[in-house]
Amino acid sequence: MNRPSMGGLIVVLALLSSPALAGDKYAETIKVFKDASQSAAFFGNSYGYAVFPNIGKGGIGVGGAHGSGRVYEQGNYVGDTSMNQVTVGFQFGGQAYRQIIFFEDKRAFTEFTSGNFEFGAQATAVAITAGASAQASTAGGVGTSASTNDEHAKNTGGYQKGMAVFTVAKGGLMYEATIGGQKFGYKPKK
Repeated sequence: MNRPSMGGLIVVLALLSSPALAGDKYAETIKVFKDASQSAAFFGNSYGYAVFPNIGKGGIGVGGAHGSGRVYEQGNYVGDTSMNQVTVGFQFGGQAYRQIIFFEDKRAFTEFTSGNFEFGAQATAVAITAGASAQASTAGGVGTSASTNDEHAKNTGGYQKGMAVFTVAKGGLMYEATIGGQKFGYKPKK
């Protein structure tokens, strides 16, 4: 059986996570999450957030994901972050998505910006879609909601261990949608 090489997977991830060519990708991504009913309220009650305009994810048996982002403390850009993930198990395909991580308080913000933060294997995110969302928390709770449009979707997510994670798919199709095992690096703004 002919298996794709890790080099091919790296090329796919690079294409999926390439930066936007026009406009401010961070402002655009923040607007997407502010406009989504599931995540909008978190901007008013969080200490800060990390935003990733584009994460590329792909895999065939062995997979990976990568993305770069910015960290905001009380609305001010304070540093840069990167995310890497390696996964093993039943998975197939490639996907590009946006992600935001809200920090409930200074403790959660400090934990994330310590330089080596990692989500545990059971961590998942609220997936925001136009009309329906499937949700699972970092504590293992699960819920679903559906509506005729995104504005009326019920928000059943919340902070788990001081953080709330939301994703919006940009393109591609992948059978597997967890964030468990994501590792983050952080560098303060110069």
